[in-house]
Amino acid sequence: MTTLDTSPATPGPAERSADTDPVAVDPAAARAAMVAELEARHGLRHGPVRDALLALPREVLMPQAYVRRSAPGEDPPRWDLLDWSASEDRCELLKLLYGGGSVLVQHDGEPLLGRARGTRSGASITSMSTVMGLTASLLEELELRPGLRVLDVGTGAGVTAAVACEICGDRGVVTLDRDRHLTDAAAVRLAGLGFRPQVVCGSGEQGVPGREFDRVFVSYAMQYVPTALVDQLAPGGRLLVHITSASPSWPGLAVVERASDGRIAAELRAVEFAHRAGHGMKRIWLNEEFRRRIASEPGAWTQRSMVAPPADADRGLWLAADHLLGGLVRDFGAEHLVIGAPGCGSWLRVEPVGHRRWNVAIRGPRDIWKELQDLKVRWQVAGSPGRYRLHVDADGGQRAASACGRLTWPLPDIRPVDEGSAT
Repeated sequence: MTTLDTSPATPGPAERSADTDPVAVDPAAARAAMVAELEARHGLRHGPVRDALLALPREVLMPQAYVRRSAPGEDPPRWDLLDWSASEDRCELLKLLYGGGSVLVQHDGEPLLGRARGTRSGASITSMSTVMGLTASLLEELELRPGLRVLDVGTGAGVTAAVACEICGDRGVVTLDRDRHLTDAAAVRLAGLGFRPQVVCGSGEQGVPGREFDRVFVSYAMQYVPTALVDQLAPGGRLLVHITSASPSWPGLAVVERASDGRIAAELRAVEFAHRAGHGMKRIWLNEEFRRRIASEPGAWTQRSMVAPPADADRGLWLAADHLLGGLVRDFGAEHLVIGAPGCGSWLRVEPVGHRRWNVAIRGPRDIWKELQDLKVRWQVAGSPGRYRLHVDADGGQRAASACGRLTWPLPDIRPVDEGSAT
């Protein structure tokens, strides 16, 4: 239950020795292996998305990509920009492009066209292509078909725009990004694949005023559903956008649909993974010092509990906790349940100590354990939902609620500075 912005822990299909595996040097074989892995691990179905991914040469869309060379914690960080035109880079670049993980495509907001390969240090990666398992599942959720008008918000490397063009035809596809360097590169590289969608540099929150779309896909997380994008949904249309709070830990997927009579129906689904947060969206994190304190300090209050902590599979509870409790971040790298509140320094550590027994330790002004247990009761009374109705008011107000109405919360009545880009 966290946002995805790094490669998966297990090797992808293309991460094999070039000496023994032709996949490592053959793009077509690497594509086939990537798709086979998506079928096996992520349930990719036979259909238009699978066919598009098999046909899409990612090395044309991403002829350059970064690989991190510095160790974790090393300052300043270092990356090498690999280039498909350099024969010595091709094997490693192919593994990045078809390994299934995220692909780092932009450093420090630089132009993508005309870059020289080599080392960069300091600053940060400012755009990446999203993990393929997440991208493929969302593209399937869109139910793309020929002739649909598609708005791809957050062009990034152009992967989702390319899939939409391949399935729907490029005349009805618009791809939009706030970063002109990304849109300039995407226009050139999509044309290299024979696609010429409309490429727009502008605010993703505003979409394309005056236009209607059958599908709207936002490839970064936001704190609410932009009402302009809802207004641009055509009858029968569908919009997908990940919704998160300042915490990256427990995201939701907003699915908004407009019926043939114009009425809007929407829901917020608790999901395990989400896109990265958009540009300008504030985030809270557990830094290394805070993690070490949680792991090593005794709790100010410790008890042996027969009450189980919420299960990881209770995603609907965690989604509600993200919004109703607020300010909490989970350490998913810890062996057992660890949650911190960076704003006030409170933390919770739960460890199993036998059959149906847990050691519960807390510290700080917030009793996170009690907050979670109280919310768990409310969630169970509400029917233990994993999905919530999402009410989108005419004035822009938005509220998530369980079907019975007993568990509800408003989405923040704020607007982000602007948006980022992912795929």
